[in-house]
Amino acid sequence: MSWIVTGGAGYIGAHVVRALADAGLAPVVLDDLSSGVASFVPEGVPFVQGSILDRDLVEKALRDHRADGVIHVAGFKYAGVSVQRPLHTYAQNVEGTRVILLACEAAGVSNIVFSSSAAVFGTPDVPLVVEETAKRPASPYGESKLIGEWMLRDQAIATAESEHPLRHTSLRYFNVVGSADPTVYDVSPHNLFPIVFEALLAGRTPRINGDDYATEDGTNVRDYVHVGDIAAAHVAAAKRLAAGESIEPAYNLGSGDGLSVKQIMDAVVRVTGIDFTPEIGPRRAGDPDRIVATGELAARDLDWKMRYSVDEMVRTGWEARHAAE
Repeated sequence: MSWIVTGGAGYIGAHVVRALADAGLAPVVLDDLSSGVASFVPEGVPFVQGSILDRDLVEKALRDHRADGVIHVAGFKYAGVSVQRPLHTYAQNVEGTRVILLACEAAGVSNIVFSSSAAVFGTPDVPLVVEETAKRPASPYGESKLIGEWMLRDQAIATAESEHPLRHTSLRYFNVVGSADPTVYDVSPHNLFPIVFEALLAGRTPRINGDDYATEDGTNVRDYVHVGDIAAAHVAAAKRLAAGESIEPAYNLGSGDGLSVKQIMDAVVRVTGIDFTPEIGPRRAGDPDRIVATGELAARDLDWKMRYSVDEMVRTGWEARHAAE
């Protein structure tokens, strides 16, 4: 038996693939390489190149590899860009998830771990986000992830009395950083760590967008979680589903306390040895002061914990980026 990892050639998906392999769960990558990197797929791991919108291809992959379940990481994940490209976002994230659910039903595959997002919460009005915090997504991306959660819920209800009732959980990511393998690094042009790293490599000074927020040092506070911990949570969820154990419909993979952008910048100076003072730019529209989530539910069920310090997050990400030079 195996687990199909959609988007398994991407930054997060490739880490999930490695964690599954280390746990003996036989990963299979399905990726169209629109943002993934072929070299991120480990040697010896089966690789099906194609789109999650291709139902025949998805169903064939499930049948050919006798899949025990799907870890659905693939999707269009750029919240800001999704405002300009809503239809593309919905096609990839909503229609793509629908196609995967159809293929799973046809192939008799009952287990799915869905990569959701903190974006389902939008700008919460509470200092600490829990799973039940009101969902007010502020972008088509966030909306598409919330719709994905709804589709899983509804399909589970619809198949409850069938031969293969759907079992599922959604893991809500926050700011995923670092690297657990020196050959895999974050290639996103929109995430803080790669933005800072690319600026330093190009000899530019990194920028902070606003330093007058209502936080301890005036900069935004967010959850930053290591990609290795994220991958481990996926493996724990897959094992729980495959064993038929009880599982929550969604988990917040949050840090519980958060880090400010200035704290991240200070860590970058310490780790890289490149002394710089960040430029201060204007606030970005809609950026809240603080968004931090508790990970208590995931700690209870998925062995979720913060295994890396902020310096280790920066160091592993920086080293992986350097190894790609």
